Amino acid sequence: MSEANLALAKRWFEEVWNKSRRDAIDEMLAPHALLHEGGSSMEGPAGFKPFFDRMHSAFSEIHVTVEDAVAQGDKVCVRWSCSLRHTGDGFGIGATGRRATISGMTLVRIEGGRFVEGWQNWDMLGLMQMLQETPMAPTYVAASA
Repeated sequence: MSEANLALAKRWFEEVWNKSRRDAIDEMLAPHALLHEGGSSMEGPAGFKPFFDRMHSAFSEIHVTVEDAVAQGDKVCVRWSCSLRHTGDGFGIGATGRRATISGMTLVRIEGGRFVEGWQNWDMLGLMQMLQETPMAPTYVAASA
């Protein structure tokens, strides 16, 4: 089962993101699935599709590379990187044409060949900094002695 789950997780990134197949969301995401990102959650394809649409209205040339993936039982954890070009204003910032590369990790739970729960963390702050006209420099706080 772990191999089938691993293949499903990799297929998600290929079909949904690399091929921009919106219909693949319905194929792989259960209607009652809960997706957690930061402090918010989305339910099922109806909850996920607005995020998918917003990403595609802001970015083109989206390509996700699965860097590493581990499956155990009904869960799969994927470490990924993504390159994209900022060509729209779907995130409230006018298109810059800039390319960006981000990374993230996704953990999913699978039942009956579909995702039923997922947790995602990705470098949204890094992405927003790459899109700024004057990118912010990293801030380091020196430890006091």
